[in-house]
Amino acid sequence: MKRLQKAALATAAIMSATACLDGCRQASSTASEVATDSASQIVVAYVTGWSSCMPDPSQMTHINYAFGKVTPSFDSVTVQNPARLDSVVALRQINPDLKIMLSVGGWGAGNFSEMAADSALRAKFAEDCLAKVERYGLDGIDIDWEYPTSSSSGISSSPDDTENFTLLMKQLRSTLGSERLLTLATIWSAKYIDFKAIMPYVDFVNIMSYDMSPASSGRPHAPLYASEASGTHSADSAYRAHLAAGVPAEKLVLGLPFYGRGVDPYPDYMDYKDLKVLPGTVEIYDSIAETPYMADSVSGRILMGFENQRSMAAKLHYIKEKGMLGAMYWEYCADNGDLAQQVADSILH
Repeated sequence: MKRLQKAALATAAIMSATACLDGCRQASSTASEVATDSASQIVVAYVTGWSSCMPDPSQMTHINYAFGKVTPSFDSVTVQNPARLDSVVALRQINPDLKIMLSVGGWGAGNFSEMAADSALRAKFAEDCLAKVERYGLDGIDIDWEYPTSSSSGISSSPDDTENFTLLMKQLRSTLGSERLLTLATIWSAKYIDFKAIMPYVDFVNIMSYDMSPASSGRPHAPLYASEASGTHSADSAYRAHLAAGVPAEKLVLGLPFYGRGVDPYPDYMDYKDLKVLPGTVEIYDSIAETPYMADSVSGRILMGFENQRSMAAKLHYIKEKGMLGAMYWEYCADNGDLAQQVADSILH
């Protein structure tokens, strides 16, 4: 994608984006930084059942097929668009090393709380996950429960969800066996999950280091560092929160959004391939937060936060600098091809 055109003028309020808050880039240096060899890193691409484009299997090591859902009977899992999943699995004919997993859950996907609370239901659910893995020739299961103990997405919850989530992951590991993959997607804050308890059971953790601030807050949703414009929530703070929660860097995968989040005149959600500078707006790059955003050209009010190749390069460098396992992105078909190739070139080559 060509770099979005930047208007010539911006107000002083816009330019204040270069001011840094306490706890931004310098604070991250307290974590252990270990350079990572690209040969050992991974790229996880979410591919949805409702999209139609086919991924280039040379651009990733793993595909998380979204989504499977916990059934209303709480004992099994459904697969959205099974024919598309079959076509995704067929990509192994091009890349035999490609790992393909069923991601179960997603925003607003319920029935987790009831299933995880009952040992018999957990066992039946895990057995059906194994059956789906075998039926479709998959490499494992990714759990995307958003979020244990929370009903913010409109799903049921219980104060016991965190403990039951651990029991669920233990059951899945036992049922799937040691040779299959078990991963999860987790909120940037590292809340809701007892990471120290689940570490023996999971292969890696995908941090959803996006949607960290709602568009209505006037903050970009996926900055790398804190700044005056971006606020305190950042991919860097998400990384450090997960380290503090007990996840080692070599099991962490940093999430990258192939979309923007906005307010009028922009939509709430906009694919990267559709991003544009609308009349009356200007593109700004916050060099402290390492994030671009669209702003009102008069007032400086932030209208949309998004990712571009400059911010992507900063995050990919960060992944290597911190010794993380790799990168994850949501989702492949929102791209025009440029970002996925950039991620592959940086992480895999």
